[in-house]
Amino acid sequence: MASRFDERWLTVRWKNLRERTVYENRWFRVNLADVRLPDGRHLDHYLIRLRPVAVATVVNAANEVLLLWRHRFITDAWGWELAAGVVEDGEDIADAAAREMEEETGWRPGPLRHLLSVEPSNGLTDARHHIYWAEEASYVGHPEDDFESDRREWVPLKMVPDLVARGEVPAANMAAALLLLHHIRLG
Repeated sequence: MASRFDERWLTVRWKNLRERTVYENRWFRVNLADVRLPDGRHLDHYLIRLRPVAVATVVNAANEVLLLWRHRFITDAWGWELAAGVVEDGEDIADAAAREMEEETGWRPGPLRHLLSVEPSNGLTDARHHIYWAEEASYVGHPEDDFESDRREWVPLKMVPDLVARGEVPAANMAAALLLLHHIRLG
């Protein structure tokens, strides 16, 4: 027998009847869906289908986290981020996270641990961001993708809550990951 919560959930569920692609490139597809609302009405709803995103960082023995300071032209804003990028076809997600970290920071992570997976904008996209971290890394040289950030720094983990509160970590997925790392390492 369904609980009251289950019955309510069933009454507010939107149903994707069909969708068609209106634009596509190697990173994403923009689709138009025919959605049936709970009251029977139909709604045309655009959505973006994305490849999985792999994210990685390292927290060293001094409880410093490796961050990138970068500009995002879409929002015209600067902020701290973790190394991230799309998972290539057939690529293991953890391997993609390690690759992105090395390409963007010049540091190769030690054994990666899964931290969390989030859907940063699930009202518009099906993007799933998989975030990993390591407790050690080896510097292998200047980052291959140095054009992606202005600088790469080891930032004390104890500063994370203040950075997030001041809006210096504008991406929700990055803020969630950094706050969780702060909690894990510093309590």
